[in-house]
Amino acid sequence: MKQKIVIAGGTGFIGQYIEKKFTDLGYDVIHISRRPQHLSWNNRDGIIQALENAEMLINLAGKSVNCRYNTKNRSEIFDSRTATTEILGQALAHCENPPPLWINSSTATIYRHAEDRPMTESGGEIGTGFSVEVAKAWEHSLFSFDLPKTRKVALRLAIVLGEGGVMGPYRNLVRFGLGGVQGSGDQMFSWIHIEDVFRILLFLQANEQLDGVFNCSAPSPITNREFMAQLRNSMNRKFGLASPAWMLEMGAVFMRTETELILKSRWVLPERLLEEGFEFTYETIDQALGQILK
Repeated sequence: MKQKIVIAGGTGFIGQYIEKKFTDLGYDVIHISRRPQHLSWNNRDGIIQALENAEMLINLAGKSVNCRYNTKNRSEIFDSRTATTEILGQALAHCENPPPLWINSSTATIYRHAEDRPMTESGGEIGTGFSVEVAKAWEHSLFSFDLPKTRKVALRLAIVLGEGGVMGPYRNLVRFGLGGVQGSGDQMFSWIHIEDVFRILLFLQANEQLDGVFNCSAPSPITNREFMAQLRNSMNRKFGLASPAWMLEMGAVFMRTETELILKSRWVLPERLLEEGFEFTYETIDQALGQILK
């Protein structure tokens, strides 16, 4: 019988990548989602059965934050994270042989806007605002469960880079001559290559003493100005028009999104991973973009 991994949510860019990698390693991957071909969130008994004797549960469920933060979307963003986490925790509590590790997605946006110093797990300051409240509630849902047989980890994900996801819009900006700085350009851009996200999952699985909160970001965050310059260089584009904050605000309304995704300064370091000996494959942005844009 194959070893199995359960992925909740995971129908997007990150989940599809992780599913393929685990499948390539010989795991049987079971998906929980709203898609008809997957295990339904309403199937309580089916979820419990899927989790029985699984090696790991990875929860990536949550409505995309790439939308306007109106009342309806705020409610869906909040509920899609906390409610699914509650479903999974309750299912785990009913398992006789639950997976020894539950990794729940979280976000580096939980920290405050930081241009003065980096945020670490031990010294980071939690911010304020809607996105922060979502992140706090998300993590609280995870850690509120008493599951003596299951380690719980919250991954505070930075911007994930790979052949998909946010790289599509960024590449289009550069391609059409709009790849200059956004806002002041001084806001920090914390990122991680998707391959290192997968390798971190394996690292946490192998190191059975680890639990709690982990910053999931590369050790070399850069400014927005540096990121856009490196992206232009990687794409052989010498020039890119800048986008001041007022222009981004107007564009965000038209594109039905929020400027927080671009203008908030996320300066996050993976302190715990480095202390535990994790080695990144893609430490610098030039290494990451070199692989993605090859």
